[in-house]
Amino acid sequence: MSTTTTNTATAPVPAIRYAAVTFDCPDPAVLARFYGEALGLPVLHSGDDFVLLGRPGSPALGFCRLAGYQRPTWPDPSREKQAHLDLGVDDLDAAQARLLALGAVEPPGQPDPDRWRVLLDPAGHPFCISTLAAS
Repeated sequence: MSTTTTNTATAPVPAIRYAAVTFDCPDPAVLARFYGEALGLPVLHSGDDFVLLGRPGSPALGFCRLAGYQRPTWPDPSREKQAHLDLGVDDLDAAQARLLALGAVEPPGQPDPDRWRVLLDPAGHPFCISTLAAS
């Protein structure tokens, strides 16, 4: 285990690193297939109830089966989306067409379609595509 020390050197501070974001969903294989194709990420681990995508040594995306899963309600104003992914793209129109072909859905009411687009993944999680995040 890697640790660093505080300035006072009185107690070790554990090293903490960003490892993954995991999404609840009804079918991990379906959602992993969508994001794997969209982002070109290989499967690191696959089981009936959990799939992990990524590359060794890099942050990953996980998908966990949740019994009784309920889709997010965004853009329904009664409940906010809570969190979402931002994906950088070179061409908004081409990226949107590709993601829709992979199974994403375009919700009504795009907030700023000239700068970014909001889409819903196959389990209903909102995510954004933007040329501002591309680099």
